[in-house]
Amino acid sequence: MSPIAAAARAGAARGLTEMRQMHTNGQDLFVQYFWPMLMLVALFFMRNGHFESTGIGLGSLALPSVLGLLVASTGLLGISQFLAIDREDGTLLRAKATPNGMFGYLIGKIISTSGSVLVQVVVMLVAGAFIVGGLHLGSVYTWFTLVWVLVLGLLATLPIGAVLGSVFENPRNIGFISFPIMGLVAVSGIFYPITAMPGWVQGLAQVFPVYWLGLGMRSALLPGDAAVVELGHSWRHWETLGMLGVWTVIGLTIAPIVLRRMARRESGSSVAARRERAMRSAY
Repeated sequence: MSPIAAAARAGAARGLTEMRQMHTNGQDLFVQYFWPMLMLVALFFMRNGHFESTGIGLGSLALPSVLGLLVASTGLLGISQFLAIDREDGTLLRAKATPNGMFGYLIGKIISTSGSVLVQVVVMLVAGAFIVGGLHLGSVYTWFTLVWVLVLGLLATLPIGAVLGSVFENPRNIGFISFPIMGLVAVSGIFYPITAMPGWVQGLAQVFPVYWLGLGMRSALLPGDAAVVELGHSWRHWETLGMLGVWTVIGLTIAPIVLRRMARRESGSSVAARRERAMRSAY
């Protein structure tokens, strides 16, 4: 077995182990599912609302959008938090010291993060479909579209999340990323159709992957006539594929460069300094 293949195999095993640990630890479960549970509560209160005169339920529109948001937020924030924490406790330094260790480390984080996203999407889809109804789940097209949007969405957001995580040495500062992301969510048509927003807001939202993930999920899970609330009255699959593909290329181009530079700067003294700062902040 080649060294790269061995590192990938070790990383995959690590990722599966981490995913199993995250779903057997009560504190980790609370952290992972607190936000999805809040979203389900919001969907419950939206279940009887409708968008203007279309008769299309706001809850039915919001559920697929929330699934897209879940993929985007976990891809952007989840792996960035892992990286920042592992820099502070020396995990990245140990990975750097192992042949092809950084490659295996990233494989593991991608698997554990993607696996967690998949479980959360399934839980929210099942519970949300029961709460709001109106989803189109009975065709091969639905599941094919859901799979390619989910996979491409993770590829578009995970590398960018890794880049963001490499910027912050202190994991307690990662929360600052959430503010611009939440602002982006507010203008991306997640909780209310983007066609009801000003034109400049619509243009801004279409630059980023959050909008396209929401649109892709809606195209998979809603009946065809629901496209009347979208821009151009169309699901715009080719545009979704293209924009998520562009973000994938950007992320996969930038992330390896940034992560290699980050790994080169890691040393025992830098890890010790971070631990000392963390201990001081704890007191």
